Amino acid sequence: MSMNQRGHMPSPPAGRKPGRNRSTNKGAAPDEPATPSWRRDPRGRLRSLFSSIRGTLTGIPRVLALVWGASRPLTLVLAAATIVAGLIPATQAYTAKLLVNAVVYAITLHAQPASAAHRLPEQTHLTIGVPWGAIEGPLLSTMGVVIVLAVLQLVISAVSALLQTLSNISQQLLQERVGMRVQLLIMEHAAGLDLSYFENAASYDTLQQAQREATSRPVQMVSGTFGLVRTALTFLSMIALLIAVSPWLAVIALIAPIPSFIADSRYGWWGYAIARRNSPVRRRMAYLLTLLTTDTFAKEVKIFTLNNHFIESFRTLAEGYYQEQRALVTRRYLAGYVWGVLTTLASSGTYLFVALQAVAGRLTLGDLTLYTQAATQVQSSFQSLLSGFTSLYENNLYLGALFDLLQAQPRVVAPATPTPVPSPLRGEITFDHVSFGYEGVERQALDDVSFTIAPGETVAIVGRNGAGKSTLIKLVGRLYDPTAGRILVDGIDIRDFDPARYRENIGVMLQDYATYQVSARENIGLGRHENLDDLDAITTAAARSGADGVIDRLPNQYETMLGKWFDEGVNLSGGEWQKVAMARAFMRDAPILILDEPTSALDAQAEFDLFQKLRALTYGHTAIFISHRFSTVRMADRIIFLENGKLVEQGTHEELMALDGRYAHLFTLQASAYLGTTEMETAQLLAAESGTVEAPAYRAASSGASPHDASPHGAASSGWQHP
Repeated sequence: MSMNQRGHMPSPPAGRKPGRNRSTNKGAAPDEPATPSWRRDPRGRLRSLFSSIRGTLTGIPRVLALVWGASRPLTLVLAAATIVAGLIPATQAYTAKLLVNAVVYAITLHAQPASAAHRLPEQTHLTIGVPWGAIEGPLLSTMGVVIVLAVLQLVISAVSALLQTLSNISQQLLQERVGMRVQLLIMEHAAGLDLSYFENAASYDTLQQAQREATSRPVQMVSGTFGLVRTALTFLSMIALLIAVSPWLAVIALIAPIPSFIADSRYGWWGYAIARRNSPVRRRMAYLLTLLTTDTFAKEVKIFTLNNHFIESFRTLAEGYYQEQRALVTRRYLAGYVWGVLTTLASSGTYLFVALQAVAGRLTLGDLTLYTQAATQVQSSFQSLLSGFTSLYENNLYLGALFDLLQAQPRVVAPATPTPVPSPLRGEITFDHVSFGYEGVERQALDDVSFTIAPGETVAIVGRNGAGKSTLIKLVGRLYDPTAGRILVDGIDIRDFDPARYRENIGVMLQDYATYQVSARENIGLGRHENLDDLDAITTAAARSGADGVIDRLPNQYETMLGKWFDEGVNLSGGEWQKVAMARAFMRDAPILILDEPTSALDAQAEFDLFQKLRALTYGHTAIFISHRFSTVRMADRIIFLENGKLVEQGTHEELMALDGRYAHLFTLQASAYLGTTEMETAQLLAAESGTVEAPAYRAASSGASPHDASPHGAASSGWQHP
């Protein structure tokens, strides 16, 4: 939403809270997203599960590519720390088993009588089992074995802590790098998208969701991926030990977390669906917050006493959003508790089984310690794998918005072999039967428009609101391509140019000009950003627009921060901001100059001063300007009048006044307002001033045709075109 736009945020329709289910699916509960077919069909549910698995596995490489591109060293450190850390629990459990057995052996040795016939040996080898056999250490005393194992346990714990520290450091730094990389990717890709992408509500929602979620979600998915690797290694190393006790014990530990995983997956999909559907609601909430927390809207909000209106609108939206989130969160965690009870029962049964094995003498005390830890680790690891996969699935759904954005392609693109822009560019502009219509709108914004602007000519575009004036400007700047016809600059179709190289030859001041929250120097210098430090060029541009007087009064002149977003910023009036924006257009010093309502915010004196300099300011440039002030328009070499997307009149001010058509009617209406006379009286005054004996018979705009429409001679002599 543009910060220069004004207007009210409409309240939600009565009788319906925002964010509620708007699906036509009759089987959906009021607070739930539409129930998909896979939740009603077991086969569909299974297919959806495999589909989600494929989608998540497909998303992981894309996220890893983002992380790898952000920092290879940090990624390698995190990967190494994760792999080693995944083997630490099994190593600790096995070392604990050896230590407990060694302690039991030492206790038994010291407890036996000195005269025992079969006395246990006081020295023994430290034997460590490995998958391919056993490693036998040197002969040690029983106390020596205990000490060595205790030190080994200490070393393993220290290594584990070090790995955790390295993992935390690398993950935190990687999070910052990935966040910045994703934001840069969004900025770089958004910069190349067409204006139409930003003017489409659905695509704008995608952009906002990507911007909001994608800075944290990639890191969550990366940490989750490495966490899954670590958990998988722990799981695989432990399950071998558990199977040695009993395969059934392993099966129970594996099955117990599955119901909880299914519940998490179900509510994870609901959470994503609700968040996706509520994206416009959250965007409206953010906009309402902006209305009451920025200086852009503060004056109008206070004068119209809109505070309570916007606050109530926000409260209504927020309450509907909260109710939906509350229902989801409550159901999700209650379901998790119910299934968690089953997991607890399975854990208790596991402990009982292992204890009975120890009582029966089938296990040593060290085995009991090892297998108890193994059973717990297998169950928790498997549950972590399932819940981790659920988190990855949910993150992947959110990241879909980012990848959707990154896959969006612009329509206005450079050709494979662009034609070089002529240097110097003369600035001749030709519209050759140009038509254009906005997507989703039946009426053409421009309909078969043809005209030519000579190099160095100043042309004014006039017409009522919605006539197609701004659309014409957008087409000249190649923000859109025509749907029919072509636009030529110096005889070359502008679609043959590289858009970036072509736009370097256009200086523009739009009606909704930007108010950059930077210094006055930068505000003007951005018109030719490679010359940001060229103070001479900046001051020259400011003098041409009249902004020099404004800037000279600022505390630090050209180094003063403009706007109130940052410290020591100074806010300007609308007319002062407009002068700065116009200076930015002059800073461009381009062959083609476009001014959209250049005097709309200027006071009468500033407007008069600008008029006096207008010819000099546009000398040597092809200038196109839009204005509803006919005192400005009459200064143009030629005037083009648009109506309902068609070119209906063109010529000089004198020719169009003599034509007595649409332009003459609007000019006379505006002049009447200034003179305080009737339209007929104004027409007589204008006729007397121009030396015309008889005043033209002006008709109402609704009559459509000009009095001269039936006179071929009149049309030819005036140089205008009939619709």
